[in-house]
Amino acid sequence: MLYGDLTHPGLLAALAGAGHGARVVITDANFPASTQVPTRAPVFHLNLAPGVVTVTQVLKALLGVTPLDAVSVMKVDDEGPYAMASAPEAWAEFRSVLPSSIGELAEVDRPKFYEACRSSDVAAVIVSGDQRWYANVILTIGVR
Repeated sequence: MLYGDLTHPGLLAALAGAGHGARVVITDANFPASTQVPTRAPVFHLNLAPGVVTVTQVLKALLGVTPLDAVSVMKVDDEGPYAMASAPEAWAEFRSVLPSSIGELAEVDRPKFYEACRSSDVAAVIVSGDQRWYANVILTIGVR
């Protein structure tokens, strides 16, 4: 029997195999996971229904089992159909659950964010049902 909030066997195995500096991507429901993740990284589809499960819920569960060095988010587009006047609401929620040692969320522009999601150091990708725009995060695993 496990203690803690994360009980998904496959996800626990992927995290156990991820070392310092490995990345875990948690996506919103809009993220093109079929084309923007490395073929060797396991993809866990937790998108049961729109809004179920959210990125924040996944993030909280992961924080109970793995240390983090950094958290990156996709920078908001300045113009075009996905432009926003202010920071996405999801970011404030992420900050509220992250330990203070993480510091600021690192904003990465869209092409570089997708590139990072496809990199060979991605240990796992978790697809959520989160409907909020720009609710994608890349977690960098820390040390114990």
